[in-house]
Amino acid sequence: MAMASWTDSKGRSTSHAMAGSQSESKNIFIMDTSSKENIQLFCKNSMQPVERPSFKQNIPPQRKNSPAVVFLGALSFVYFAKALSEGYLKSTITQIERRFEIPSSLVGVIDGSFEIGNLLVITFVSYFGARLHRPKIIGAGCLIMGVGTLLIALPQFFMEQYRYERYSFSNSTLSTSPCLLESNSQLTTSVMEKSQSKINNECEIDTSSSMWVYVFLGNLLRGIGETPIQPLGITYLDDFASEDNAAFYIGCVQTVAIIGPIFGFLLGSLCAKLYVDIGFVNLDHITITPKDPQWVGAWWLGYLVAGVISLLAAVPFWCLPKTLLKPQSKEDSSSSSEKSTFIMGDHTEYQAPHREKAKIMEMARDFLPSLKNLLGNPVYFLYLCASTVQFNSLFGMVTYKPKYIEQQYGQSSSKANFVIGLINIPAVALGIFSGGIVMKKFRIGVYGAAKIYLGSSVLGYLLFLSLFALGCENSDVAGLTVSYQGTKPVSYHERALFSDCNSRCKCSETKWEPMCGENGITYASACLAGCQTSTRSGKTIIFHNCTCVGIEASISGNSSGMVGRCQKDNECPKMFLYFLVISVITSYTLSLGGIPGYILLLRCIKPQLKSFALGIYTLAVRVLAGIPAPVYFGVLIDTSCLKWGFKRCGSRGSCRFYDSHAFRHIYLGLTLLLGIMSIFLSIAVLFTLKKKYVSKHRIFRTKRERTMVSTRISKENCTTSDHLLQPNCWPGKETRL
Repeated sequence: MAMASWTDSKGRSTSHAMAGSQSESKNIFIMDTSSKENIQLFCKNSMQPVERPSFKQNIPPQRKNSPAVVFLGALSFVYFAKALSEGYLKSTITQIERRFEIPSSLVGVIDGSFEIGNLLVITFVSYFGARLHRPKIIGAGCLIMGVGTLLIALPQFFMEQYRYERYSFSNSTLSTSPCLLESNSQLTTSVMEKSQSKINNECEIDTSSSMWVYVFLGNLLRGIGETPIQPLGITYLDDFASEDNAAFYIGCVQTVAIIGPIFGFLLGSLCAKLYVDIGFVNLDHITITPKDPQWVGAWWLGYLVAGVISLLAAVPFWCLPKTLLKPQSKEDSSSSSEKSTFIMGDHTEYQAPHREKAKIMEMARDFLPSLKNLLGNPVYFLYLCASTVQFNSLFGMVTYKPKYIEQQYGQSSSKANFVIGLINIPAVALGIFSGGIVMKKFRIGVYGAAKIYLGSSVLGYLLFLSLFALGCENSDVAGLTVSYQGTKPVSYHERALFSDCNSRCKCSETKWEPMCGENGITYASACLAGCQTSTRSGKTIIFHNCTCVGIEASISGNSSGMVGRCQKDNECPKMFLYFLVISVITSYTLSLGGIPGYILLLRCIKPQLKSFALGIYTLAVRVLAGIPAPVYFGVLIDTSCLKWGFKRCGSRGSCRFYDSHAFRHIYLGLTLLLGIMSIFLSIAVLFTLKKKYVSKHRIFRTKRERTMVSTRISKENCTTSDHLLQPNCWPGKETRL
């Protein structure tokens, strides 16, 4: 009996052991299936979080947070430095245009030179740089970026002083006549001959017309230096950050990067108030103010500040190691996400002795297959197209936004930069940060990220559509937008600047010295307004006996005017306020999809291609959006110009006055058109993602459930068979067990 009991007990113990082994095999199989499912979805949040709490409990806080935080601080600072330079460049677009007397299309080429620099090296840096010492490569890029930023400011120290078109007075009491009457033929001939002789001499010594090339080359170097920061910095941070904090850290870096343009535009606002030749001329002799359309601020000063900051940002990266400590969860978890698996295996190879020296030829052989594999991914390719089209919209909009505010709402360059830096860009930072928080808090997967990316674009561009109704009327400029009688002109031809009221004056149709008459109409110059006399008191110049101003019956013949353009209509300040509110909400909405878009990009590709994928993504955005967008935006904006300025040698310079209606429709319409195209491409991304990945997720889940049911049936059969081998009556069975 005892032997039978022992045998029966042993048989039951064996049976339970077998069942336990089967149960354990079941758990292992489920975890393995989950891991495969995770690889297919490329979404770390789709894992079964059964064993993860035990890892988190065993992670020392210092080991978990310190490695990623060290690099996070250094990367955030360099993102701030490069964003500061980029923001300041955008704020000085109009200043550079006036200083070098170049059209908007050429300014767009200068702005696009940054992307050209990226184009030259981005592919090689992103592919080979991932296998080398990434922090030192980023540090070298910061040095190049700093030198390029300083080079942009160099022309100021070689160019002659800025000259603007203005009437000259020998003292404050002298009265002169802007209108050179035909009766004074001898005086007229003498003045014209002297002026022509002066122009010829100035043309021989004028070298400033080509000095913009230094700005182009400096911005080109900035682009080369900035190249490794994004593809190597983001992937380095993603490699060594814990899975839960990856999206949050990327959101922090992007948010800090937005703080840079805030300071860049605020610095641009400050420098725009300072005269361009400050420190080189006596400011008491300057007769124009920052509100004057010919005013040029100290555009070069901010580049000196930004260049020094870029050089300082390079220092921490020369002190960082090639690799950082990995979080414990990435080392111990066998069912971690695809990026963890890749990083652990990948860096094991890097640290092996035979991989210390990069095999350039071997990597070069893998280049074309890797590129084919990457572009063959339909989700990645469609997302790449959608992002490229959307960045065309955003690059063009941001580049010419200060100019749009100046021309549409009559604001100064300083105020335009101030409101963009203090109101608009913080909304973008908040939107990017909010996107990272949402992704972390709700553990949104790749499919949910695609939905957020699409939803933010749709809502953002719907809000942007309302800006068409928030424009101002054209300023009344005699001969350009209204006739000299105060009615709309039939032609925009420059000969319309001449009328019967100024026919006796010998005026130049190329000069732009705006004067505001008492009738509220702006005139291209006091001469074209037929003003006979002028006086100066301090920096204020008043013109008297202006025959064209006194044409209307309500104005007496003895009419006057002051230097400068007349203010916009009374409704314009209110429209400007509405524009700012809608612009802030639109910026926040569009930027909300930034981090979800990044996560979608990282999770829709094979893990070993992450750096390469980010590099190709950056390359496409730079080449297909960053370079052409400012150029064709500028070309189309130039078509709305009503009055061009001219250089001293007679060639065409920068635009002095734009048609507000045409400018608004071109600027907003082109931005909206590109945005709508990107929305359709984003919809294609969502449908492709749903078809390719979500369907596979369901297939894997069905197979897993079938396997679980099969395993449970097998377990029950084994238990039943074991039960049949036992006696039907076993007194005290429960007590013995």
